[in-house]
Amino acid sequence: MEDSIVIDATDLVLGRMASVVAKHLLNGERVTIINAEKAVVTGNPRFIKEKYKKFLQIRTITAPWKGPIHYRRPDRLVRRTIRGMLPWKKARGREAYKRLRVYIGIPEFLSGVNAQTIPDAHISGKVNAKFVRVEDISREVGWSMRR
Repeated sequence: MEDSIVIDATDLVLGRMASVVAKHLLNGERVTIINAEKAVVTGNPRFIKEKYKKFLQIRTITAPWKGPIHYRRPDRLVRRTIRGMLPWKKARGREAYKRLRVYIGIPEFLSGVNAQTIPDAHISGKVNAKFVRVEDISREVGWSMRR
């Protein structure tokens, strides 16, 4: 795969990682994110989980099947966060979104690939930061990992 980047999301702050990934996508590169469930969201864990639970209650009464669609899987949450940083209403934003792949864990075909990290987005740069993993948020809103 030419112009392909593999990023390991372990201990990366979700928003900072998403902005860097969105920029790569808009530049025409393919991006694959592995270990999406190990990304972190900074802040008070209790308030973050409450915020996501409250978001699940937003719906339309007349046709709830039409949306909004609330994802519970960690890879979908990460993917949706990155989508929020792309110009979705323009063709280039939708094309960029198609170049993104997000996986829970490390798939077999990527097991030997040397994955990059984003030093500016690493949680170790934050001293005494409170955070919660995307996996914990997903479990709190109703995701159960079935294998």
